[in-house]
Amino acid sequence: MDATDTPLLAARNGSAGHLRLNRPRALNALDHAMVQGIASHLAEWRDDSSIRLILLEGEGGRAFCAGGDVRQGRQMLEEGRGEDLIAFLDEEYAMNGAIGALEKPWVSLIDGICMGGGIGVSVHGSHRVVTEHAVLAMPETTIGLFPDVGSSFVLSRMPGALGIWLGLTGARLRGAEAVEAGFATHFVPRDALPELRQALLGGDVDAIGRAAQPVPPGPIAALRPVVDRCFGAGSVPAIVAALEQEGSDWAREQLAVLRRVSPTSLFVTHEMLRRARALDLRGCLRMDSTLARSVTPYPDFAEGVRALLVDKDNTPRWTPARIEDVSPATIEAMFA
Repeated sequence: MDATDTPLLAARNGSAGHLRLNRPRALNALDHAMVQGIASHLAEWRDDSSIRLILLEGEGGRAFCAGGDVRQGRQMLEEGRGEDLIAFLDEEYAMNGAIGALEKPWVSLIDGICMGGGIGVSVHGSHRVVTEHAVLAMPETTIGLFPDVGSSFVLSRMPGALGIWLGLTGARLRGAEAVEAGFATHFVPRDALPELRQALLGGDVDAIGRAAQPVPPGPIAALRPVVDRCFGAGSVPAIVAALEQEGSDWAREQLAVLRRVSPTSLFVTHEMLRRARALDLRGCLRMDSTLARSVTPYPDFAEGVRALLVDKDNTPRWTPARIEDVSPATIEAMFA
């Protein structure tokens, strides 16, 4: 198989293990082979004393990793292979947990789009380096899903209501904003990446600190008061009411997003972030696995992927269609 057809490129470079996500035309979206490959190399290099760090990048210049291959997941459901989808997600969640448990530096160089599964392969590692071209988000409510891959562990521990805002709306954080919020650990300009990469391949993890630029309080700090005021209201209906009362352009933009995404996903996400505060990463990943079994067969997931990525008409028909019609009993049953 030619390297251009290999979805995951792996190499030893001195004292570093180097992984490169290699589906640039699919924005490096994770498929089954990539998840299995990451898990396999992680297990091999974890116990190899000659490997001092593991470096992860995305090929192509546009994306680090745009997420999991949800189109493939929808196809599995349509073909009656729901159990295969669950098996894939369970493997992905186990791999996310293994990154979190790794006792060596796991360094992600995030230069471009990083969403969904891309967050999962980076945020649980020790070093998440973003450039000015990085865009980080968990937009799962847009496709009738929920912020999975253990992201609830991170979102629920962000200051104030930042994690609730990001989880419900899928708001995108650019470059230094991701460091401010806690998705990323370091900001390094794109021009400095080649030199940093070479240092990392030589096993010098301290090079990150030398290359990183300070991130002073900025846009996220400025948003904190209104985010906390509205998204800290305690429930999805209360958040809607708080945004309506706020009345600013920003509040109207958030309301428009909440009215556009899956109402059921909003309630699932809010409840999972509430529960995640009391869980460790393993517990959050177990919750992901439970929810995957109830949320993926629910009509909104297949419909959300259809509307956004298959037919691209951006007119999903949610079940139910309105926030006001979501049944608390339905949400409770999804966590059972």
